[in-house]
Parts: sequence; C-alpha cells; structure tokens
Amino acid sequence: MVNPWLAMEAGADPVERTRTVRRAHAAFLADGTVAPPVRRVVADSWRRSADARAAADGAAPIDLDEAALGAYRDGHPLARAMPVFRELLGSFAQDGAHLLAVCDPQGRLLWVEGHRGVRRSAERMNFVVGARWDERHAGTNAPGTALAADHAVQIFAAEHYNRQVQRWTCAAAPLHDPRTGRLLGAVDITGGDHLASPHSLALVQATARAAEGHLAADVPELGVCLSALGRDEALLVVDGERLRLGRRHSEIMVLLARHPEGLTGDQLSVLLYGERDMRPVTLRAELSRLRHLVGTLLHSRPYRLSRPVETDLCVVEEALAAGEAQSALGAYRGPLLPLSEAPGVQRLRGALEDRLRRALLDARDPGLLREWSRSPWGEDDLEIWEALVDALPERSPARGAPMATADRLRAAYGLTGGSAGAVRAPAAAHVATFTQPPRL
Repeated sequence: MVNPWLAMEAGADPVERTRTVRRAHAAFLADGTVAPPVRRVVADSWRRSADARAAADGAAPIDLDEAALGAYRDGHPLARAMPVFRELLGSFAQDGAHLLAVCDPQGRLLWVEGHRGVRRSAERMNFVVGARWDERHAGTNAPGTALAADHAVQIFAAEHYNRQVQRWTCAAAPLHDPRTGRLLGAVDITGGDHLASPHSLALVQATARAAEGHLAADVPELGVCLSALGRDEALLVVDGERLRLGRRHSEIMVLLARHPEGLTGDQLSVLLYGERDMRPVTLRAELSRLRHLVGTLLHSRPYRLSRPVETDLCVVEEALAAGEAQSALGAYRGPLLPLSEAPGVQRLRGALEDRLRRALLDARDPGLLREWSRSPWGEDDLEIWEALVDALPERSPARGAPMATADRLRAAYGLTGGSAGAVRAPAAAHVATFTQPPRL
C-alpha cells in the first residue's frame, strides 16, 4: 500500500511529477478543481489554504519581532528538546544543504538552523524565525500541514500552495506534550527535491519521537489530561496513553472535569440535554460505554472522576486569571467542543471566549488583536477589528487593512454613524456563535 504521507512512490520521476502537479495547482487556483496525481492530503490542504485566503504568491508574514521572540522562545517547552533536534538533524542540515526548523502550534518558526547559503535563499520567502508558516498564512507546506493534519508529512515542490515556495521540498512531524498530549509544534527539514524520499520522512518522525521521549523524562508523573479546545472530539491522555473520545463522551468528560465534586444523574442530564424529557436509561447507557473506555477513572453515585484532570480549558483560564493575555491566547486552540449543543458545554464555551476577548481588548496589544482577528472565530469580530485600528499609530500604514475590514463589517452589521475606530460598535455587533443557557 502506498504511504499517502510520502510525496512520491519509489521510481517516480521528480521532474514529471513537478510538471503534472504544477498544472494541477494552476487548475485549482483557476476553478477550484483538483485531480490525480495530487495526493488527498495535499488536495485537502489546498482547499484549507484557499478557504483561509492564503496568498498564492508572496512571503510569509513575520509574526514575532526580535524582542518578543527571545522571551517566548526561551520559555517554550520545545526549547528543552533543541539538543535532540540538533543531535539528530543538525549535522544532516548543515552538511547536506538543508535547514532544520522548529515551530510552535501556531506555525511560528522559533528556530531555523543549517547551511548558511540555504538560509540566505530561504530568507527571500521569509522562512526565518518569527515568521508564520501555518496553512492559514503560508498555504500548504510541511510544518503547516503537519500541524493541521497532526501527522508527519512530506510536501514536494509544486505541492506547495504558494508559488514562491515551490522550488523547495520539506518533511515535518508534529510534537506533543508527553503529559497532556497537546500539540507543541513541529520539527521540519527543508531543502531540495532529494528530500522527497522515505528516508527524510522517517528521520523527522524518529526525531519527533525522540524529542517527546526526552521531554517525558522530565515528567515524574504523567497524570490525566483532557484537550477539548478547537476539537469536535476531545483527546484524553491517561498516564501517557492517548484516547480520542466520541462527541457525547467528550461532553461528559468536560463536564465531569469541571465538577470534581461530582454530579447526580439529573444534574448531568440537564447539562447534557437541557430541559428535554430524556429517559434516564439514555444517560446510563452513555456512561456505561464511557466507563468501558476509561475504566476506574469514572465513578458513580455521584458521577465523578477518580483522579484530578488537567484540561486545556483550565490552562487558558489560569493564564487569564494571572493577567497573561499572550499566554492565554497561545493556549487557546479554538472554541470548546465547537459543534456541541449541550447546554453546559455551550455555557463554558461562551464564558471562556468572552473572558479571552475582554482580556485582548483590555490589553490593546496590536499583535494579540491581530492574532485573534486572523483566526476563524475572530475574523468577523468587529469589536476586535476596531480595537486593532485604535491600537495602531494613526499614521501607520498597517492601519489601512484593518480599517477597511472594520468598515466592511460595520456595513454588513448595518451600523452607521462614523468610520471604524471613531465609533465603537454596540455589543451586539460581536455576533455570538453559540447561545448560552441560564446558569444552573
């Protein structure tokens, strides 16, 4: 069976593959159609890039300046894994005309090392520290697509969405926190067409696993962690063992983690189903199936979890409580179980988003406001766009684009009476995605 994460099967002609994929790329940009020999992982990435309005030409944006980069990079968990990256990939990059790159979960390059001449060439497309290489900003590329798919992947030449990057080939693998299972970033090697081989993909995968093992050695007790931000199905990690939960089980685990004292069957039923007349046997059946998955972690009478559970929801809340808006935004991977209609989850989801937005608005930091406005959940947030306009110097050329977006949103919301930044939109202009039920 052909490995779909490899760029080319054995014996394929790289010149011919480049030619055919380049034609397919041009057709996709023209009419949105995509056909073989484009791999499914690449086609999916092209569609995500197009939906995010990523540029098909041009350099990736710089997201962290030198002052912000140093402190952020020093405090990042992957800083502890850099000796592993350098030992396993450093000499390969330096001697083989390649680059070693490491990025955070948002695709921001934190380290770029390797052959000096290759680094200079890569600088022309902003493949430099501080630049944003997630799919949303740079289109299809190995580190960005590895983050989006949460899987090691090769991206070959014309498979890149941005034409400026199509002379490069890269392989990247995601990295996870061994204690929580959360995405920490990705490790990447970038160079010429010769990287389109099984060896390079296996190398970055092995390096990622070695780095995770190195990080795990520093963790005396792994514990229980639940990740549910930006996920339709939560990830439960128990002592290093990863378990992807179904949607209803995800909702139950989030609610029980939120109520360590436990919940009666009636209380849990209201949080899950609202005021609908649900038969008790329905909830008992769901809990029985969940207990089969998680074993003694789930207790009853009342329903509760037998061990403390760290959630990514709490990580964001703790950062907000400490007044650390940047850390909170960095830990926020998206709305809590975004497709959930459970009233208890909706309330938690709305409350977290409101607290985070308010912290960003109060901080008035253009970088943080811009980060939120670039996200799928913030791109239509008029109040954020207006705050970004206000936070930028009046004569800054960077003010034009957010001002135009704010004006467009004001028109879409039927608001008149001033230009963006001059008149504050009413609270209703921030259109809530989810309805919050009354507090129980």
